[in-house]
Amino acid sequence: MAHMTSASPSTAPVSWNAFAAAEPGFADTVRRRFRLYQHHVLATLRKDGSPRVSGLEADFRFGELLLGMMPNSRKALDLRRDPRFALQANPGPDAEMNDGDVRVSGRAVEITDPEVIARFIEEASPPEPFHLFRAELTEVVRIGLDGDALVIRSWRPGQPPRTVRRTGDDTPPAEVA
Repeated sequence: MAHMTSASPSTAPVSWNAFAAAEPGFADTVRRRFRLYQHHVLATLRKDGSPRVSGLEADFRFGELLLGMMPNSRKALDLRRDPRFALQANPGPDAEMNDGDVRVSGRAVEITDPEVIARFIEEASPPEPFHLFRAELTEVVRIGLDGDALVIRSWRPGQPPRTVRRTGDDTPPAEVA
C-alpha cells in the first residue's frame, strides 16, 4: 500500500478562474502573452499515444480558458478520446522572445451546455458548427530571459509557484525565492 500524507499537493486540474484567483499576477502575464497573437500551438495525443500538434485560437471568456475547434477535427476527436493537452502561445515573429515563452497544460473538457454554447456564440461569433472545450489546468509555465539566464516560472495546483534561473554554463539551475 502506498504511503500518502495530508501534506501532498493537489494534482487535480483547476479552472482558469481558480488559477487566476491563486496567482493573479502570473495569470495576467500568461493571459497577456496569449492575447499578443491569435494563433497558438495545441498538442494532443493520437490513438496510438504519439503527439499531434495543431494550430488553435485560445479564448479567455467567462473566467475560463476556452479552446474552440472545427467539428470532428482531429484535435477535437483526440481530446474527446484523451483530454490531456498542452497549449503553447505563439512565440512571435522573430527569435528575440521579448515576451517570453508561455504554455499551459492539463485536461480539456468539452462544453455541451446549450446555454453556455449560446452565450459563447453571442459574444464570440465563431464559425458554426464547432466544438468548445474548457481548459482545466495542471501546469502553467513562463520562460523569459534575464540577461544570459533563462528564468522559468511554473505553477501547479496546490503548490506555490516556483522560479528557477538557468544559465548557459555548467552552473546548476538555481531556485529563486
